[in-house]
Amino acid sequence: MDKIIEQDIKEITDSIKKIAQKLEGKTLLVTGGTGFIGSYILDAVSFLNENHFKKPCNLICLDNLIVGDEHRISRLLEKEYFKFIKHDISKPFEYADSIDFIIHAASIASPTFYRLHPIETIDANVLGTRNLLELGAEKKIKSFLYFSSSETYGDPIEGNIPTPETYKGNVSFTGPRACYDESKRLGETLCIAFFNQRNVPVKIARPFNVYGPGMRLDDKRVIPDFMNNVLHNEPIIMYSDGKDTRSFCYATDAIIGFFKILLSDFNGEPFNVGNDAEEISMIKLAETIKEISGNKIEIISRESKDKNYLKDNPHRRLPDLAKIKKLLNYEPKTDLKTGLKKSIDWYKLAYNL
Repeated sequence: MDKIIEQDIKEITDSIKKIAQKLEGKTLLVTGGTGFIGSYILDAVSFLNENHFKKPCNLICLDNLIVGDEHRISRLLEKEYFKFIKHDISKPFEYADSIDFIIHAASIASPTFYRLHPIETIDANVLGTRNLLELGAEKKIKSFLYFSSSETYGDPIEGNIPTPETYKGNVSFTGPRACYDESKRLGETLCIAFFNQRNVPVKIARPFNVYGPGMRLDDKRVIPDFMNNVLHNEPIIMYSDGKDTRSFCYATDAIIGFFKILLSDFNGEPFNVGNDAEEISMIKLAETIKEISGNKIEIISRESKDKNYLKDNPHRRLPDLAKIKKLLNYEPKTDLKTGLKKSIDWYKLAYNL
């Protein structure tokens, strides 16, 4: 594990080590474990195993490696408490031994890639969720965390920003983003149905634009895209007028939130996870990344050759965090500039740039 991610894992585990005692000696299944978020979760539990737990938490990583990076879990492969299983979760999964906790983080989350693979995206979010909920019911698990998305809100209409969990959404169900947005929404519906009918202790996380080390440089989401430009001394290309806004949440803050939800008693509940302190326009984000990089490059706005690039794209994205702050004592701490600096330093290290 490199130094930057190691520091992040230390920060995460320092924050959750008390509540994480629930994982000691138990078995945790993580789907999408070679991905950006899943690998952070596995690294955090591994650190707890080796520094805090007397009896390790057994980790099962399930991934089909379509968009994940197997290198991110290479360190774990030698651990006795870790098991990697290559599997497409849209197909039923059987496991002979006990499972206590399930985190379903397997999905194609980048708009560029889920628009290329819409059916696979739907399958992971719907069939995969159904298969895991069936498994959770069979194993009588203690907690199930489903990764939904702030994209379930679509493009919030005025008066719903910051957006609370109670907002029902303004989502196209036939547009180019619908394969992701609508399948995440149906995944939530499945979770609540299994909670109500089969007593599966589900919780739902709705992340808002999580970023940080471990996110692939070719991910095609806005932060790695802009950083890819500056790190190669190329102009930052914006395929918009730069006026749309987002609020970005650094990985450590997000992962702490996810663990707090998983290990809580608030079954059948959705929680926004993000940072509500800094809503930033895309042009300002480009300027900030340029400033941090120190490169004297241009920022260019041009029309994308992809006619669907901005179709149904939300104009603003800002979470209302009142619920998670009140119920789970959640408080994001990493400001945007600090998180961007750590991210760009990691990219330089990981990609030899």
